[in-house]
Amino acid sequence: MRFANRNTLWGTVIADELHNAGVRAVSLAPGSRCTPLTVAFADHERIDPYSHLDERSAAFFALGRAKQTGVPMPVVCTSGTAAANFHPAVIEADEARVPMVVLTADRPRVLQDSGANQTVDQERLYGDAVRTDRTLPEPAVDDRKLRSLRTTIARAVATSMGPDPGPVHLNVPFEKPLEPVPTDDVSEAFIEEHPLAVSGRDGPFIDVSTATPDPNPEKIDALTDAIETALRGLIVTGPDSPLSGAKLAQLTEATGFPVLADPLSGHRFGAHVDRVPVYGGYDSYLDAFETAPDVVVRFGASPTSKTLRQYLRDAPARQIVVDSAGEWPEATFTATDLLTADPTRFVDAITDRLDRTTSSQSWRDRFTDMEARYWSFVGAETTDFEGGVLYDVAALAPDPSTLFVSNSMPVRDLDRFGKPRSASIAALGNRGASGIDGVTSSALGAASAGTEPLVLVTGDLAYYHDMNGLLAVDRCGVNATIVLVNNDGGGIFHLLPIEEYDPPFTDFFNTPHGLDFEPTGELYGLEFERVDSREAFRTAYQRSLNSDGTQVIEVAIDGEQSHRHRERLHERVKAQIGD
Repeated sequence: MRFANRNTLWGTVIADELHNAGVRAVSLAPGSRCTPLTVAFADHERIDPYSHLDERSAAFFALGRAKQTGVPMPVVCTSGTAAANFHPAVIEADEARVPMVVLTADRPRVLQDSGANQTVDQERLYGDAVRTDRTLPEPAVDDRKLRSLRTTIARAVATSMGPDPGPVHLNVPFEKPLEPVPTDDVSEAFIEEHPLAVSGRDGPFIDVSTATPDPNPEKIDALTDAIETALRGLIVTGPDSPLSGAKLAQLTEATGFPVLADPLSGHRFGAHVDRVPVYGGYDSYLDAFETAPDVVVRFGASPTSKTLRQYLRDAPARQIVVDSAGEWPEATFTATDLLTADPTRFVDAITDRLDRTTSSQSWRDRFTDMEARYWSFVGAETTDFEGGVLYDVAALAPDPSTLFVSNSMPVRDLDRFGKPRSASIAALGNRGASGIDGVTSSALGAASAGTEPLVLVTGDLAYYHDMNGLLAVDRCGVNATIVLVNNDGGGIFHLLPIEEYDPPFTDFFNTPHGLDFEPTGELYGLEFERVDSREAFRTAYQRSLNSDGTQVIEVAIDGEQSHRHRERLHERVKAQIGD
């Protein structure tokens, strides 16, 4: 083994230790200062490098892949504003608890505060959005420093995947030469005398055991009593719920509680739907349901549905939030219990203790009846509106597949109109901070992790905001069916009271843009098709799912008319199937 210089040695050790810790892919943005890292990853035989021209896209691509795999995809950039462009994805990873390792190359310490070009203060750049933040020592041919470097890398990956997963930031200063220019600073004698520092161990340099809390036995006993005596219990699973479908089935079979599953919870779709009472139409009928639960068990983040959040807010119920890190995912502040425990161990502990429950059969039957009537009602709807697009997307998505939905209206329409299915559909979205930046890149990053089809549903503003991300289709070899719902502006603002004030509503909130997106097909090498009816969309969608390559299906929608129809449909549902 030979190393051209100390920077080559340093970069190689970082890449090697990341692989030993479980990393299998890396997202790279071009730049000079990160050359030692880029070369090391490009030369690594067991790490797949993905190259991006835009740092923001690179970071969201890494975010999307980590959402899909649960393993961080390190993202690398040069110094200066390049690192600042990672910040939106870092915030999303923090709020959504997605593992991420951020490697920002930096100028050496001697150039800090000197006016040197492209030199900014990169320490603590992301504030408290990261789980840990370290500036590494400058590269040196030193046994102890190399062992310290390996230890830091191994710990960083473990931290990013711990009980409170999220981003970690490693700032990596390099002094020239940055290229693998041969020097005399890494001798053969050093390599032979310090094999542990240079070559590492078989596996992570340090095996980090992160503590996953067991539920408190006394607390479990008290909660068991509450669940056993509940007449009207509910299980609510919000976005990114940590429970598997099997564990959810175990809990529902033991309690008899209905499950209200957010579309991004991992529970709206999957094989467990055949045996678990999963309900998905609640966003359209709960505000007409006057009966309240007396016990609610909650997992995951705050639900997408405002109707559900308000229903839980107004319920005089004991609400138990189970979270492995003891975080508070409940902005109405009406939950009564916060249990810091591994959710899987919580389910095991509760179900081991439950002898029986008094859960009302009529309570469960009421949900089953409302759900069946709701989906019968919606299934017969033929009007061209945004909700119908999401109904069709979910109903016709392949088994298996990944469905990535943008924020604003797409995720809300999937929540209201995405019917539960037993198909293996991984429904993902960026609901941590709920921005529209990086949606396309995140979706394509998720697609890079597997072979199943990817469907991305995005709005026109989100599509515009991350057009650079479309470069990944060709550069990274990923394909997708992209459903572009174009309502010519910020259609979600029709949900807000500001709609009644025009001006300034149209010019400063709805912001119609009048853009023609068809040229993006030629620009990025995509097949582009525009449709203006629901029937035409279904045909184009199914054709795309059966085709190779990437297709963009633009669905032209009048945003205001679509919103008005959504409101009328909601009122009809409440009148026909509510209490």
